[in-house]
Amino acid sequence: MPLIEQIQKDITAAMKAREEQRLSTLRMVKAALKNREIDKMAALDDKEAQQVLSTLIKQRKESVEQFTKGGRQEMADKESAEIALIEAYMPKAAGEDEITASVKIVIAEMGSPTIKEMGTVMKNVMARFAATGMRVDGKLVSEAVKRELSSK
Repeated sequence: MPLIEQIQKDITAAMKAREEQRLSTLRMVKAALKNREIDKMAALDDKEAQQVLSTLIKQRKESVEQFTKGGRQEMADKESAEIALIEAYMPKAAGEDEITASVKIVIAEMGSPTIKEMGTVMKNVMARFAATGMRVDGKLVSEAVKRELSSK
């Protein structure tokens, strides 16, 4: 079932169950997907829909950080709950161990790249995860690449 249809079914279920928080988040997700569809002037496939969802997750993470700095913990908790709900529609995220392992494999395949070649290493690691269909946080990959290249 396409992602957009699944979200619509879940909106209906949330309405029937009177889950206000979940309903609000799902409506926001649906609106973002619809806006992207309008911009593109064509239906979205699942890969494009997942890109929209990962953008929403990234925005929420930044909001959590800002709310925490500003002392608004209740707002940060609300954003965190939205992140958890949106992530349920995404493929499994790579853990830190998997990221580090992939970085080490890519570095081994490339020979012994220097810190100047960090961009190339990043590109290869991200391509490796994209090929497996796993989603990965670019920030975590960047930190792992820096750590591995600087330890040489």
